[in-house]
Amino acid sequence: MTEKLETANPWEQREQEKELIKLRMGKIKHKIAIISGKGGVGKSLVTVNLAALLAKDGREGRVAIFDADLTGPCVPKMMGLKGEKLMAGPPGIFPAVGAEGVKVISMALFLPSDDSPVIWRGPLKMGAIRQFLGEVAWGPLDYLLVDLPPGTGDESLSVLQLLPEMDGVVIVTIPSEVSQSVVKKAITFARKMGVPIFGVVENMSGMVCPHCGETIEVFSKGGGERVAKEMDVEFLGSIPLDPRISADSDEGTPFILRHPDSQASKEFTRIVEKIEEKVKQR
Repeated sequence: MTEKLETANPWEQREQEKELIKLRMGKIKHKIAIISGKGGVGKSLVTVNLAALLAKDGREGRVAIFDADLTGPCVPKMMGLKGEKLMAGPPGIFPAVGAEGVKVISMALFLPSDDSPVIWRGPLKMGAIRQFLGEVAWGPLDYLLVDLPPGTGDESLSVLQLLPEMDGVVIVTIPSEVSQSVVKKAITFARKMGVPIFGVVENMSGMVCPHCGETIEVFSKGGGERVAKEMDVEFLGSIPLDPRISADSDEGTPFILRHPDSQASKEFTRIVEKIEEKVKQR
């Protein structure tokens, strides 16, 4: 990353950082956070495919992803940007550009190898988030999707505090009871932060057998819709399991681009339509 702003007074440095963030974010129309109560629910998968769909709608170069999962970043790999090198100039750090012209910034793009861990305490993470938001040359955007790490810790708290104008959050879960119990915490967290909740997306929602066509409920059924109803938020949709989703992610191609006619892609499309409608209503 670029060097931090040079000033003898830490308070002045923080104020300058805030002004930089305000300047950069002022060129972005809509900001949406993707969160989850726990890991392993496919939050980054949802983020990547939502971004690709938003960019397909005549917005090439005007959609971006900020991968705020500093210690477990995976968005670059899923966007075909593994090994990509970033450049910097007078405007700031230039984000990498993935499928459908989606701009991406991620800690993974700064690490020397895939095996390099980020062993940071909270203050270092917070400083990195401020730099990403304030020093990256995002340019004018229609949408910035922020892929937050699991849970309600430092990174999530910092992003929502630094971006009080966040349009809303999308909460990702899976049908299991364990996931339902922790997603309620994510919903409560968003409410306490005063951020609008667009709704809940249930990932890994059953799998259609390729041989007999019967739906197999791998992780039970209807958990996402049930928790949405209990917490009085909208249920945005269910993404079914599809073995090709994992393969495409490993190969660096958003699933919706390679299999637009699949059941999962159609559901992604319906979810994006609901999100766009909510954005228009704000």
